[in-house]
Amino acid sequence: MGLGEDGPDGLPSASRAALDRAEIIAGAPRHLALLPDVGAERLVWPVPFADGIAQLLAYRGRRVVMLASGDPFWFGAGSTVVRHLERGEWVALPVAGTFSLAASRLGWALEAVACLGLHAAPLERLRPHLAPRARALVLLRDGAALAALAGWLEGLGFGNTVLHVLERLGGPNERHRSTTAQGFGLSDVAHPVAVGLEVAGPGPVLPCAAGLPDDLFAHDGQITKRPIRALTMSALAPRAGELLWDIGAGAGSIGIEWLLAHPANRAIGFEADPTRAARARDNALALGVDRLQIALGRVPEALAGHPLPDVVFIGGGLSAALLDHLWSVLCPGTRVVANAVTLGSEALLGDAQARRGGTLMRAEISHAAPIGRHMGWRAAWPVMQWSVEI
Repeated sequence: MGLGEDGPDGLPSASRAALDRAEIIAGAPRHLALLPDVGAERLVWPVPFADGIAQLLAYRGRRVVMLASGDPFWFGAGSTVVRHLERGEWVALPVAGTFSLAASRLGWALEAVACLGLHAAPLERLRPHLAPRARALVLLRDGAALAALAGWLEGLGFGNTVLHVLERLGGPNERHRSTTAQGFGLSDVAHPVAVGLEVAGPGPVLPCAAGLPDDLFAHDGQITKRPIRALTMSALAPRAGELLWDIGAGAGSIGIEWLLAHPANRAIGFEADPTRAARARDNALALGVDRLQIALGRVPEALAGHPLPDVVFIGGGLSAALLDHLWSVLCPGTRVVANAVTLGSEALLGDAQARRGGTLMRAEISHAAPIGRHMGWRAAWPVMQWSVEI
């Protein structure tokens, strides 16, 4: 049940009736402290949150009310709890959600604002949304998290971002203050806190199109370069909710761009080198897609035990044995894209295309570079690309 931040006053009649009939009321200590004595047993929800699920389920068959701030199904506890229950075992009684309250205080059109819950998630998830004049509403754990957010923004070059600090929304102790990231000095921020960001500053912005600049990725040279990466992403053709296997992940650039294409997309990167695997994880976190999963090991053995993908990209580890294995385990309709640079791998892709169909493309990219006092073309290694559907 959604609860106003400073108590049950103003709750809909259905919510008040649920409290009056409850045998057990579960919630965080700050929620329980706001309630009058209604005669019900009180269950203090533990930290970490997951530890309370078993305690809650032990009361199955009794009248239990669980308290949560705002709308429990928008970055809230509701979806976590109900996955353990049958459909007829629960009913949700939400009040106005924090995002709606924050937007109404600031006068912002909610559909034009990025909304993120960062209670237990890294601040870097905000990274793709940082662009001048962009707006975002962010839910944070406490004042320390807000200070960390301000420092992180300043470090990225977005210190001019205006922070609208909204504390205890929806109750009599609500407070609204504004500052900038670089000028942040609030030390008495009350929980729960939401922050409205008006992004400003010269920091680097992540483009919305495929083919991010190479210097956004830490790498040792083992990276699909920007022009070829843009062509590769076009061939992979990400669709919402699809799972990618990125074989030979290297710096993780393909998996990262796949995840940036849509928030529902998933990706598993397979990498044999531990240093590169760690670097790919770090790149994914820095660019706001910490959900990139990295599997350490050599293919095809490392593929075992993972959910089958909708799309496969082979950027490293290409072999006839790998292709045979993929064709033995992947489902019909799976899309496969493979890039090759060496003569041996080009020959392998040519043979695979003759046997399995699909299309071949060869990309040769040149960049202007100094030749003495003049400029000329410096060619990069040509790349052959094979695209096929199983």
